[in-house]
Amino acid sequence: MQPHRSEYWLFPKIDDWDTFKERVGKVCGAIRAATEGQDADCELVSVDEKTSIQAKKRIAKDQSMAKDRLRRLEGEYKRNGSRCLTGAFSVGEGKVVNHVLSEERKEEDFLNFVKDTVEVLSEKKEIIFMLDQLNTHRSASLVEWIAEKNGYKGELGKKGCSGILKSMKSRQEFLESPQHKIRFLFTPRHCSWLNPIEIWFSKLQRHVIRYGNFEGVEDLIQKIEDYIVYYNRCLVKKLNWKFDGFTKDVPIEHNKG
Repeated sequence: MQPHRSEYWLFPKIDDWDTFKERVGKVCGAIRAATEGQDADCELVSVDEKTSIQAKKRIAKDQSMAKDRLRRLEGEYKRNGSRCLTGAFSVGEGKVVNHVLSEERKEEDFLNFVKDTVEVLSEKKEIIFMLDQLNTHRSASLVEWIAEKNGYKGELGKKGCSGILKSMKSRQEFLESPQHKIRFLFTPRHCSWLNPIEIWFSKLQRHVIRYGNFEGVEDLIQKIEDYIVYYNRCLVKKLNWKFDGFTKDVPIEHNKG
């Protein structure tokens, strides 16, 4: 008998539990160090994309709250386009330090975002980007730029053939090198919840998007921009991170996937 589909969501397949547990602990350690201010010259930046944010225009007004009645939202709407939000969240300060709203999220778009974020944080001696293992986050162009910025003099090889550029794995290992002043720390697969910017994305969803009524894409962009300014001024709150990783082995039946 095959397990119910939801069981796959609850217990994803993890090939090597020890390696997975070690990476989770490493990510949590970096978050702890940032929130506790252990190194003022090092900036841990949590990065991710919130894709397909729709500019929905509801066809009728909401019904306001009344006694013993919740606010009622119109269920039908018109789609007026969408945008992808790429954000950089300072784990130590608890605020958004860079963002961009774009139509797509191509390799060159992400590279340009990293470049802009490094420029914003140029006063820092060390910058660590925390992010998931999306292909565009481990691109050849990103490796080449990071190598240049870190003064790497060795051979990078050729994409798909040899050297550092050969594969996603080899590129990821290079990007995570502790010798680099600008480096990356990738969360494990199935662990988007470990990335602190997801906490901020959930606030944006609740405060702006879920109940939003947008005349068009420009209206959507403006309201997100306004919220980011307001959040950084009035709602900034340091993370109270308590999870330090898994201390026990996962039950065998939960690790089969």
